[in-house]
Amino acid sequence: MRARLALEDGSIYEGTAFGAVDPDESDHAEVDGEVVFNTSMYGYQEILTDPSYKGQIVTMTYPHIGNTGVNDHDLESARPHVAGFIVRECSRVASNFRSENELAHYLSAHGILALEGIDTRALTKRLRVHGAMRGVLSTAACSDDDLVDRARAAPGLIGRDLVKEVTCEAPFDWSEGFVTAFEREVPPPRSTSRFRVAAMDFGIKRNILRCLVETGCDVTVFPASTTAEDIMAARPEGIFLSNGPGDPEGVPYAIEAIRRLIVPDGPPVFGICLGHQLMGLALGGRTFKLKFGHRGANQPVRCEATGRVEITTQNHGFAVDADSLPQDAVRVTHINLNDQTVEGLRHTELPAFSVQYHPESSPGPHDSFYLFQDFIEQMAARRE
Repeated sequence: MRARLALEDGSIYEGTAFGAVDPDESDHAEVDGEVVFNTSMYGYQEILTDPSYKGQIVTMTYPHIGNTGVNDHDLESARPHVAGFIVRECSRVASNFRSENELAHYLSAHGILALEGIDTRALTKRLRVHGAMRGVLSTAACSDDDLVDRARAAPGLIGRDLVKEVTCEAPFDWSEGFVTAFEREVPPPRSTSRFRVAAMDFGIKRNILRCLVETGCDVTVFPASTTAEDIMAARPEGIFLSNGPGDPEGVPYAIEAIRRLIVPDGPPVFGICLGHQLMGLALGGRTFKLKFGHRGANQPVRCEATGRVEITTQNHGFAVDADSLPQDAVRVTHINLNDQTVEGLRHTELPAFSVQYHPESSPGPHDSFYLFQDFIEQMAARRE
């Protein structure tokens, strides 16, 4: 079935639809969202199911996607959250011993409209030059001008609260750790010391929860709207602020809760991605929208304390403004070497730190896993 992607700048890309389409039905399929690109060569399943992609149409820059199929063990949430998916070529052959389904079938089962057969390099170059844009992905038999008008009328991400669409409805405990690829039911040994951790769910990835469990945490996950008082009533030894979608300034209730949680004699607070941006806002800083964002598994980040460069997985379209942070209270701990944006911060007196990237390495390298151990050490120090 013919499908087109229309961007707000008037660009049109025509290819073939797959996923949520039925050639036997007369009605068309159509989605809108912010069109972005991800440079990862692998991990498409984790990308599809990462709640941080809510409201976005994701373009994969690697040309062949779907080669390793889909399985139930690598999901980052219960379902895909992308608005749409764009690839150069979708493989109908899943060649991997862990595969349980084909990508096209998986997208179809979850109602995700996808597009293949376009020049994804040309689309990526346009997004790099002009920035992420609103777009419409459609199988409708209408004019190109009509589709462009729909793209221009689509809501952007600035100011929108997408967190409320992906957070959990009620608190729950999480106890699952790592599952190995070869012996799925036999996880590696866990830490013997256990710490009570309250995780605020702004769109949390499952592998973050697994990393917390494996490093020694008994985790209770709370909805994003939970107040600071209700979090503290659970008597946590540590508080985790998760990743999530959209504009951090669109979630004022979370900023206020975090501001009330980062206090003297309070439990250590650790944030990742959106959690990092929300911490920056709670500490008095500002955030801004990046031109085309950071999305991929190959982003170089320098640790300012050691000079060590980590290769990191990232997925974000906003960043903390370094100049806006109170210099006497907050120091920047990590810098992105591609554009010099803030990748980590730490309070100089209170037990609070965060990073913009994803140390849970799903998908991606393991260079930054030590941050979970840092969180454990902070909680252990407060027990002494």
